Amino acid sequence: MNTRLNKTALDEKSMLQFYASMKRIRRVEETLMALFSQGVIPGFLHVCIGQEAAPVAVSSLLEDTDYIGSTHRGHGHVLAKGVDLKRFMAEIFGRKDGCCLGRSGSMHLADKDKGVLGANGIVGGGIPIAVGASLAAKYKYPGRVAVVYFGEGAADQGTFHECMNMASLWDLPIIFLCESNGWSQFTPKSVHMKSKCVADRAGSYGIPSETLNNDVIEIHHAAEQAINRARAGEGPTLLEIKCNRWFGHYVGDQQKYRDKKFVSDAQNEDCLQDYVKQLKKKKILDAKHLKETDDQIESEIQEAVDFAKNSPAPEADDLIQGLYV
Repeated sequence: MNTRLNKTALDEKSMLQFYASMKRIRRVEETLMALFSQGVIPGFLHVCIGQEAAPVAVSSLLEDTDYIGSTHRGHGHVLAKGVDLKRFMAEIFGRKDGCCLGRSGSMHLADKDKGVLGANGIVGGGIPIAVGASLAAKYKYPGRVAVVYFGEGAADQGTFHECMNMASLWDLPIIFLCESNGWSQFTPKSVHMKSKCVADRAGSYGIPSETLNNDVIEIHHAAEQAINRARAGEGPTLLEIKCNRWFGHYVGDQQKYRDKKFVSDAQNEDCLQDYVKQLKKKKILDAKHLKETDDQIESEIQEAVDFAKNSPAPEADDLIQGLYV
């Protein structure tokens, strides 16, 4: 990592906003799990509970014009980037007022106005898309950057290595951000990867890298340096976040392949509650502000759910809107 760049001191307002953003993602995901279990939401859902720190830390440093590429577990990524909660919820419900007219559902959420290139149902599928966006940014929009999220399973895909090589050769303004949660669908990392850290692979391509704890402040400082490097034309960085997948591969997965103690231990490692403890210790967050923030989040989510439920279903003609025909 380039240590020439100074870390920006975070003020109390920013630190409180980190809490609000993380809690908002957590409560959205918990709400979606409950609604899906009631049969209200179509398709499949993959929630990111326990992995809220990275998208919040990274997106606090991005502009609407910067790009992100996401994954099938991408709700936190797109919400942190600023996609409107009501339009997000309507999209999850498959309704016309969604950000993709209800056509994308959970796994292909996109919003060009917020630089969201799309979640992706293909493992590692967002990596070449984001690299392409960073190439366009280098030539057409100097100063813009791209961030692509992926899991450690995607780091075994050939496109990951090809894209790392291209980004390095061309000094592209992109941050490869691996949320290493230990599981590729139903397969533990130890079965498919000998390397302890995905970040170790970056050295083969001359790309600086760092392995980080699932801590929003630590991730923010590392992402700040990586994004500043990219904006300055110094090329890509790979950041690896060591986190845990709390629940199954998808909502409804009974996790018969995981020991119950493993799941319990994973859920005890909570980036949100650890951050709350930090804020309370520093006397930045008290019970009154905590309740006010949480109540506001609950109100926003309920409004979004009501908006989604009252949104009409897409019509047949909506199918080809936005397509080249």
